[in-house]
Amino acid sequence: MKQNLFANTRQLSRFILRLDRIRIPLWIIGLAIFTFIVPPAFNNLYKTEQDIAVIAETMANPAMIAMVGTADLDNYTIGVMTAHQMLVITAVIVGIMAILLVTRHTRADEEDGRIEMIRSLPSGRLSYLNATLLVTSGAFVVLAVCIGFGLYALGIESMDLKGSLLYGAALGGTGFVFSGVTAIFAQLSESSRGTIGWSIAVLIFMYLFRAITDVSNEALSWLSPLGWVTKTEVYSANHWGPIVIMLFVSFVLFVVANFLNSIRDLEQGFIASKPGKRYASRFLQSPIGLAFRLQRTGFVAWAIGLYVLGASYGSIFGDLESFFVGNETFQQLLQQAEGASIVEQFIPTLMIVISLIATIPPVLAMNKLCGEEKKNRLDHFIGRAVSRTQLIGSYAVLAVLNGFVMISVSALGLWSAATAVMEDGLDFGFVYKAALVYYPAMLVMIGVAAFLIGFLPRMTHFIWVYVIYSFFVLYIGNLIDFPDWVGQLSPFGHVPQVPIEDATFMPLFLLSSIAVGLLIVGFIGFRNRDIEN
Repeated sequence: MKQNLFANTRQLSRFILRLDRIRIPLWIIGLAIFTFIVPPAFNNLYKTEQDIAVIAETMANPAMIAMVGTADLDNYTIGVMTAHQMLVITAVIVGIMAILLVTRHTRADEEDGRIEMIRSLPSGRLSYLNATLLVTSGAFVVLAVCIGFGLYALGIESMDLKGSLLYGAALGGTGFVFSGVTAIFAQLSESSRGTIGWSIAVLIFMYLFRAITDVSNEALSWLSPLGWVTKTEVYSANHWGPIVIMLFVSFVLFVVANFLNSIRDLEQGFIASKPGKRYASRFLQSPIGLAFRLQRTGFVAWAIGLYVLGASYGSIFGDLESFFVGNETFQQLLQQAEGASIVEQFIPTLMIVISLIATIPPVLAMNKLCGEEKKNRLDHFIGRAVSRTQLIGSYAVLAVLNGFVMISVSALGLWSAATAVMEDGLDFGFVYKAALVYYPAMLVMIGVAAFLIGFLPRMTHFIWVYVIYSFFVLYIGNLIDFPDWVGQLSPFGHVPQVPIEDATFMPLFLLSSIAVGLLIVGFIGFRNRDIEN
């Protein structure tokens, strides 16, 4: 009987690999490139011991320790520097990868009725869950091996094979742990949205817990999986003990997920949904009300996350001069202006990063309409007295409001943290104006998403390529020195660099007009095209 629980797991693993034959390689290639471009850059930037000593002193700042973790600052080689500044951030991205991949093939497939169909075939009750865990675990093993040997192949003196393999193993172990966390929440929650929400909440909590304990009580950071990442001390002491802990905890999480899956009913969860009201409110009976209700949890989570992001950047303002003085590379990130302070020169670059990240939730809110269409839920609206224009307009209004809130809370977080650590503080209007000028560019991104939904619904993912392109050419482009026209292909490349430049009316008006035009055209396309079935 027990053998039947895992029947045809291998065949289902091949099926999942087939489904993710593009998605998983893209994740691995993206993470590898993200990792491999940094050590050579550091090696070219910090050529003398004096340069390394300056950056080591900067990274000893409590705000920087909270952001990236602890390290052996007395032996701050290029390898240690890479692991210190990159490993925790990359581990967070790996955690997100694990959450999305596992949710896609557990709770999301269950919601869409695929697992019920698979169970009607000769497959075990636990086969699909374990096939998912096998595929994701295999992906993280491949990621660990690629990262490990890839870093060693760079040929940097302080990055030996043992440390490089440990670097990859730390990332792979993080993927294992959060695959297990997500697998458990896939049993506890009744929806894919809840599974992702709870899993991301755990990831954020673990990051914040590590950040606080690394500064206040380093011993307590052993309670966080992201703390185990820093405890490996890659390229320094090279401790493999935390990797063993990761593997053991992952095994326990996998076993618990299997047990919970074996005792629950299909399409049910252990965390019961709250009983709804007997009568829906007037707001909920409208398309915009229902759309907001579906996105409410994600909206709140993103708002909190962006406030924390702004606050984390604001926390370095108390020691900003030591961060840039004597470091030619970091000075390239400043918008040079005669007579302007370092704060005034740094804020435009900082706002590019914050505004691009703040663009993600409103674009997600807009693309939610396409997701509902793919799940054949729009027929219920269109079959009633709801026009297509009203339907797409509801999601567009939510996306526009979402973008305004996200850029606002980011600015609020930056201002509040910077004011707390600076002697003279910052004027809120000064910070908010520097952030708000990017709002029209965010609207253009929303407009592009609406246009794709209206005319090219199968290519809605193209918007993420555009967002990533904008980040690369406008932020990293400052270091690589791209031509101006490359940055101007993005709407964010036309935003005045406040406070270095004046917030002139014409660029913001043109961006807003383009956004409105794209939204109108997208509305027309959605109204006239066939709904996918």
